Amino acid sequence: MTHVLVDSNVLLDLTTGNSWADWSAKALARLADEADLVINPVIYAEVCGRFTSESQVDDLLTADAFAREPLPYEAAWVAGRLHTQYRRQGGTKERTLPDFLIGAHAAVKGYRLLTRDARRYRTHFPKLEIIAPGLD
Repeated sequence: MTHVLVDSNVLLDLTTGNSWADWSAKALARLADEADLVINPVIYAEVCGRFTSESQVDDLLTADAFAREPLPYEAAWVAGRLHTQYRRQGGTKERTLPDFLIGAHAAVKGYRLLTRDARRYRTHFPKLEIIAPGLD
């Protein structure tokens, strides 16, 4: 079975009821039938900000729906190098490192990535298979 790393923005859509909630819910349901859905500690941490307790997050990100994987050290290396390159080339956003960690995790493991932010991932991980609005 294939694996899909699920970006936090997709998971947060489910909790906020924003304009992307329907797309995200349908994408997760469709992919759950054909792949193992995966999260890592970075994704988990980004989702935690919307909740007041760990048990609430765990109710959303149940073990039967989402496999939890550690961040591979190889991915941390790739993310660190790409983030440094981004900053040296004039990248001004300070809080981009989580996105580099998520993209690198998917890239080094050969996973597809479910996200709504295809542009940044496509720029820095051109070989990564991305599932996003307009691409699926």
